[in-house]
Amino acid sequence: MADTSPQGRCAVQKALKELTDAGFYRVEVVRLPDGTLRSEAHVYDTPQVAPGAKGPAAGRPVGGPRVVPEVKEREQEPTLPGDSGSDSDSGPGAAARTLLQVVRPEPRLRLGEREAAALAPLVEEWLERGSSPADLAQALLPGLPSPVHSPVGVLRDRLVRKMPPVHTVAPKRYAECWECRDPVPRPGRCRACEGEGRAGTAVDARGAERARTALQAAKTSRRPPGRS
Repeated sequence: MADTSPQGRCAVQKALKELTDAGFYRVEVVRLPDGTLRSEAHVYDTPQVAPGAKGPAAGRPVGGPRVVPEVKEREQEPTLPGDSGSDSDSGPGAAARTLLQVVRPEPRLRLGEREAAALAPLVEEWLERGSSPADLAQALLPGLPSPVHSPVGVLRDRLVRKMPPVHTVAPKRYAECWECRDPVPRPGRCRACEGEGRAGTAVDARGAERARTALQAAKTSRRPPGRS
């Protein structure tokens, strides 16, 4: 832990001792089936012993059942601060949980519950604009400075600076006819629904009939005599 942290070994050892005294951290030795020993560290969301409790003084043992702290399931996924089933799937609470999930793989961006709640409005805006947790991870995690002196400051700067644009629907470049819904250059009725198209169709039909009559007459005049 000290090798991957800007703190020294003494500071890490002192912090672990404080967590152990408060009941949040415990190391136990487990004997494996082959006879070898292995140390296992257990981290708890809630203290397993009363803070400030002192060990028993020297003397005769006191009768009564032995109180053993409950051992957390080793395969259970640890919960996050503020994680409860009563919260809704949207809003600042969900945004804070999403942020904590995104930064969990990066030890330099460890956040507390209040720090995540302070950044929740920015994360909520990202989600409302269609971003996913993967998009947040891509924007927040790569290229971090070493060491990170202010995780909240770094995250706030990246959330603001890399905020995705708002997706807007492009307006229509044409209008629709009020009756037939055909595209028209301006709001109103098209020429066909106004009657201009039908009149023009009649004129075109008369012109086509005249052209066929003239063509037939020309063919008749070019025929040799004696042929019908």
